[in-house]
Amino acid sequence: MLPVLTIFVKIIDQENSKIWDKYAFGHPDSIAYHLFSWKIIIEKTYGHKTFYLAAFDNGSKNILTGILPLIHLKHFLFGNSLISIPFFDMGGILADNDETEKALLDEAIKLGKWLNVDSIEFRHTNKHDCFSKVKLSNSMRYAVKNHKVRMLLELPESSKALITSFKSKLRSQIKKSIKMGLESKIGGMELLDDFYKVFLTNMRDLGSPVHSKKLMQRVMELFNKHSRIMIVHKDEKPCAASIIFGFKDILENPWSSSLRQYSRLSPNMLLYWRMLEYACDNGYKYFDFGRSTPDEGTYRFKQQWGAIPHPLFWQYLCLNDKFVDEERSENSRFNIAIHCWQKLPVPVTAILGPMIRKNIGL
Repeated sequence: MLPVLTIFVKIIDQENSKIWDKYAFGHPDSIAYHLFSWKIIIEKTYGHKTFYLAAFDNGSKNILTGILPLIHLKHFLFGNSLISIPFFDMGGILADNDETEKALLDEAIKLGKWLNVDSIEFRHTNKHDCFSKVKLSNSMRYAVKNHKVRMLLELPESSKALITSFKSKLRSQIKKSIKMGLESKIGGMELLDDFYKVFLTNMRDLGSPVHSKKLMQRVMELFNKHSRIMIVHKDEKPCAASIIFGFKDILENPWSSSLRQYSRLSPNMLLYWRMLEYACDNGYKYFDFGRSTPDEGTYRFKQQWGAIPHPLFWQYLCLNDKFVDEERSENSRFNIAIHCWQKLPVPVTAILGPMIRKNIGL
């Protein structure tokens, strides 16, 4: 007769960060946002309460069987929710087996009820079946959104092989940006100011509140061995910039921007080529272009590089008898103010932006 599997779930703190990260690195389905340092980054930057749930086999203090990072976002305008994890495309439950997965989900529901949240959001790269095993009360609802995709490019063994695989039109666009006098450089924290100037201005032009510079600063500090900053410049003036972050065999680009005044020079083309070149020449097997909506402009831009769409499954448990479409709800709020925001001076958006952005889970 097989022994009964007992799963013990508890909230852990920084003292257990090493066993948490060891588990994250060892699990085949883990992504960068499962690492423990994101708890520190989000807490210190935005002050949100974080609850990192760890499942232990038979109550062991050292043997993890699953993890679930949860961030509590609560604001009178933007709602009250637990998200795994906000600001990024992926997170969610990571577990060895179905029993652990369900134990983590059950504990998340208990936590959600204790915090009186409206919903719990799990951002997965594949659909988790544990939600079908949860007994929903009359006031609870389950929903899943998979209209967004993750754009992944499988990389060859060298950047030379990659550029040879591109269509001639794409190669011409890259060459054009270089002929127009654009140059690039890659580095660390010393390039953060240049990056943020471009990022801040671009977000203002898009009418979107900007993330705090401290968020990127802490990413560069805590992940200094895995993150780099890329700058494309014209006559030493930054015109496009990005932050790249490596985890296992994937290099991803969580933030990138370019300035509209330089659009005729195609700085974006050189920026993305340099990121891909870096990924190939540093042994990464995939480049993650990030989240897109099929057939929209950013989707087609990423597709031209050879990126393949992979579905994202954002699974929700709504605890108050109704489902709120976070993206539609938040976009409707911003649509009202977007034109006004675009007219604000950039220094003003640098102050106001992070105060708003911290409360938006997308």
